Amino acid sequence: GTTPDRLAAHLERAVKGGAHSPRVHTGGGRGAIEEPALANARETLMGLGGSFGGIATAVAVFTTAGTVALSVGQRGREVALLRAIGATPRQIRRSVAAEALLVAPLAGAAGLPAGYGLAHWWFGQLKEKGAIPGPVELSVSWIPLVTAVGAGLLTSLLAGLMAARRPARIPPGRALGEAAVERLRPGVIRTVLGVAALVGGIVMTGVAASASGDDAANAALGVVMLFMLAVALLGPVIARLCAWLIGLPLRAGPVSAHLASANSRANARRLASAITPIVLAMAFSSTLVFMHTSEDHAGDRQRRAGIVADQVISAPDGLPSGTAARAGSVRGVAASVGLLRTGVLVPVGSGDGRWLRTASTQGVSGSGRDLAAVQDLDVRKGRLDALRPGRVAVDALLAKAAHTRIGQRLALHLPDGTRISPTVVAIYGRGLGIAELTLPRTALAGHVTSSFDSDVLVRDAEGADRKAVAAALGRLGEQVTDRDGYAAAQDQDRKLNAWANTVMAAVLGGFAAVAAVNTLVMTVLDRRRELGTLRLIGTTRRQVLGMVRWEALLVATAGIALGTAIALATLVPMMRGLTGEDPYVPPLTYAGFAGAAVALGLAATALPARAALRRTTPKP
Repeated sequence: GTTPDRLAAHLERAVKGGAHSPRVHTGGGRGAIEEPALANARETLMGLGGSFGGIATAVAVFTTAGTVALSVGQRGREVALLRAIGATPRQIRRSVAAEALLVAPLAGAAGLPAGYGLAHWWFGQLKEKGAIPGPVELSVSWIPLVTAVGAGLLTSLLAGLMAARRPARIPPGRALGEAAVERLRPGVIRTVLGVAALVGGIVMTGVAASASGDDAANAALGVVMLFMLAVALLGPVIARLCAWLIGLPLRAGPVSAHLASANSRANARRLASAITPIVLAMAFSSTLVFMHTSEDHAGDRQRRAGIVADQVISAPDGLPSGTAARAGSVRGVAASVGLLRTGVLVPVGSGDGRWLRTASTQGVSGSGRDLAAVQDLDVRKGRLDALRPGRVAVDALLAKAAHTRIGQRLALHLPDGTRISPTVVAIYGRGLGIAELTLPRTALAGHVTSSFDSDVLVRDAEGADRKAVAAALGRLGEQVTDRDGYAAAQDQDRKLNAWANTVMAAVLGGFAAVAAVNTLVMTVLDRRRELGTLRLIGTTRRQVLGMVRWEALLVATAGIALGTAIALATLVPMMRGLTGEDPYVPPLTYAGFAGAAVALGLAATALPARAALRRTTPKP
């Protein structure tokens, strides 16, 4: 007859014994205790879902708004004719709004099955890679589905109304003139907002460059969003500048290249609509992929330089705490250190913006001298010999983010919530590849779910037979490897992040690629009258197609250059804050991105141009 809540209250009183008393869990709260992996899975899913969802939403808003605005803008002549026969501005706006209300929900509903299938595939891949435990199942709520459709509808409606505002407001005769010849001056509101976004991006770049650690990373995320907004708003101005700059060598080329240069300068708005999706694809894909390659490159280099042990003992389920001592008694072993790996929370940031960040942590057995024999942490200040209970060694980047120095106390939250404030005795430089915090093993053993050592690092005595030592150590653990094998095994743990970033880049790049193709095809097909006129005045079919190809190359070059600039403005401060180094960009990967953008531009313009020329070829 006793209820669980009542029994829990009795147990709470029974085990109460100070500030850090055990906690009693009932009902659904027992899951995280029985399955500790659920907490990591929750953190992984929230991190991946939040970052991917936010970036995907931004890409969707940019591309949808650009496509709808281009579609309405291409109908300027139709709007002007409707005004000429008596349609009021309100009727024009209602017409555009009605089209958005009809089309956007259908388009959103058509995309839901693809999103549902992608979610199932992605979730299954995370399970296969061990990031999510078996008991966790995919739960699909109606909230994100309705939100996605609503966001598409709202974006389409606002973009359409904004694009139709001017042609619906100005006199019909003037609207017909602007439909025939592109207006040179951009709108005042659009220009002011674009300049504000550009200035904001520059300011955020300076903030990110002067920050460190996660502060730099968080500031850098705002850089890419502000610069993308500036490109979208100042598109015609940027396109005209790119057309003038890139068009300089084209004007000295053949007839088709000269035509492409002149046409691009005269139709900057159309050019901007084609450039923006390519900028999106390059900026987001480069940021996601090269962020991982930079972290992986720096971490791998630090790990390979930092592990100086001759032998490493490891086991999938961990090693008992006495393994390091038994390894030290093996003949031919000079030093052995057990590593208990976990994560602790560290307050970082400054002022009112301080927050808790997870820092990779290793608890080491033995003395600081033993640790120096198996790990070269690149100590920059202090001494590892001083490492003992109540003291901690900190990575230089984490120390900068936490605003701590040698001799100061660093507040830490251990995995079970216990708060400690050890004194900083050493600051080192290889935290990314090894661990950001180094504590005595005794400081962590009583505060983690499993107190087994992750690995035991062994240094052979001078002149010892390495094979004989490895054979003797093999009886203590399931696997004994050298430093190279250990570094390769650690690299396997980073493959999940690499895979997640690659999938995100592929999905977002594909999204932007579809928008780019759609925009380029729309712009080419809208030029049927122009292409026919060129043929009528004597331009050959080959020259017209050459002009279209040169324009596609100009669009691709401008998009690649702008996207690369935005990616670098984001990556440089982010990587300097996270790794202390400049970003690492694999040349072949970047060449693949650039080549894909060029191929996309050529294919999306050449095919519709050929189709348009077949319909507009003049009769002899």
